[in-house]
Amino acid sequence: MSPPAFREYYKQSVLKENYIRVFKSGFIGIIGSPNVGKSTLFNAIIGDNISIVADKPQTTRNKITGIKNLSDSQLIFLDTPGMHRPKTPLNRAMVQTAQDTIHDSDILLMLIQADADVHHHDLFLIEYLAQIQVPVFLVINKIDLIEKKYLLPLIDKFRTLYNYRDIFPISALKGDGVDDLLEAIKIILPEGPQYFPDDIATDSTERFIAAELIRGKILFLTKQEIPYASAVIVDVFKEDEGKNLISISATITMEKESQKAIIIGKKGATLKKIGTSARLEMEKFFNARVFLELYVRVMKNWTSSDKMLQELGILKR
Repeated sequence: MSPPAFREYYKQSVLKENYIRVFKSGFIGIIGSPNVGKSTLFNAIIGDNISIVADKPQTTRNKITGIKNLSDSQLIFLDTPGMHRPKTPLNRAMVQTAQDTIHDSDILLMLIQADADVHHHDLFLIEYLAQIQVPVFLVINKIDLIEKKYLLPLIDKFRTLYNYRDIFPISALKGDGVDDLLEAIKIILPEGPQYFPDDIATDSTERFIAAELIRGKILFLTKQEIPYASAVIVDVFKEDEGKNLISISATITMEKESQKAIIIGKKGATLKKIGTSARLEMEKFFNARVFLELYVRVMKNWTSSDKMLQELGILKR
C-alpha cells in the first residue's frame, strides 16, 4: 500500500473507532547545492554518522533514509545528492535521485550556506521547485561562520526568489537552531502511521552502510580525482553472532590503472590505511568485531556508462 493510501486507511480506521490518537509522520527531503552541509544536518538530527560527511562536493550519491522517532511522531529524513546542472552520466544519476526525492517528500528543507551568496546551483534548484506543491523551509546553515548583520541581506535575497514556508538560520555542526527547525516540521507534518519500528535509525542495508563507510575513508584519505573515480561494492557480509564477528569483503572500483596504483599505495600502505580506518568505524557502528578485506579493480570510464552505473547501484535499472 502506498504512503498516501496507507494514510487514508489509517485516518478512516481512527474515525470508525471514534478514537482520536494524534500521531504524525512523513518524509522530509534535505535538498540543496553540493557541499552545503546536508549530510551534517542529517547526521545531527538522526544522532548517528549514517551519511558521509566530507569537505568535498558531491559526496552523497544515493538517497539515504534516517528515522527520527519521537513520542508523538516519526520524522523520516532523506539525505540527497547536491542539486546541480549535470554534465556526466554519474552526475545526471545523482541529480535524478535528488529530483525523485523532492517528489516523494511531504516537506522539503532547502539548505544554503550563510557565508555564501546566491549560487547558480540554488537557482537551478529553485527553478525545479516551481513545479511542485510541497512546503519548503529555507535552512541557512553555517551561521557560526558569519556575523549576524550579514544574515538579513541574504534572507531578503532568497525571499524574492521563492515563497518559502519559513526560514531557519542554523549551525548543523554545532546544533544551533536544529530543535526549532524540528518543532516547525512537526507542526505541519501530516497525521499518519508509524512506518518504521522504534529501534531503527535507517532503512539502509548493512551492506550499503559498510560500503559508504569505506567510501568515506577514501574521501578523507585520498586527493584530487581519486574520490570521484571510486565506487565500493560489498561482495560478502557474513555475521557470526556467536563470536560477535562480521566478515566483510568489498571491492573498490576505479576508472584507470593509474588510479588503482594510487589507492593501493606503495607496498599497499594507502589501501591498508583505508581498510584499518573503515574497520574501526564499522566496529563502532555495528557494535561487533569486523574482519575486512578490500580489493581494487578497474572498470574503465565507469562514471560515463549507464550500464556500469546500474551495476554499481548508483543508477536505477
